[in-house]
Amino acid sequence: MSVEKNIVLALKQVYDPEIPVNVYDLGLIYEIRVDINRKAFIKMTLTAPNCPMVDELLQDVHDAVSMVPSIDDVAIELTFDPPWDRDRMSEEALFELGML
Repeated sequence: MSVEKNIVLALKQVYDPEIPVNVYDLGLIYEIRVDINRKAFIKMTLTAPNCPMVDELLQDVHDAVSMVPSIDDVAIELTFDPPWDRDRMSEEALFELGML
C-alpha cells in the first residue's frame, strides 16, 4: 500500500469534534504530498473559518499522520481557498449525516 493511502487511512481516524464524520470524508483535506525526505504535507481547511476547535483538530491530524510508517515529519497548511462546502463531502459522509 502506498504511503499516501496509509495517510488517508490515518486521516479517516480523525473526527471533526463538532460533526461525527472523519476529516477526510468530510472533505477537509485538499492535498496530501510526501517528499523524498519522508515529510508529509497536508493542505486542509475547516468547515468554518472561526472553528473554536482548530488547534485540537490540527493537532489530531498531525498526530495521526505522524504515526504512519515511513513518515518522519508532518507540515499542515490551513487554507480557506476554496472555502469548504458540503459538495466536498463523500457519499459516506452525506449518508452518515442523513443528507442523501
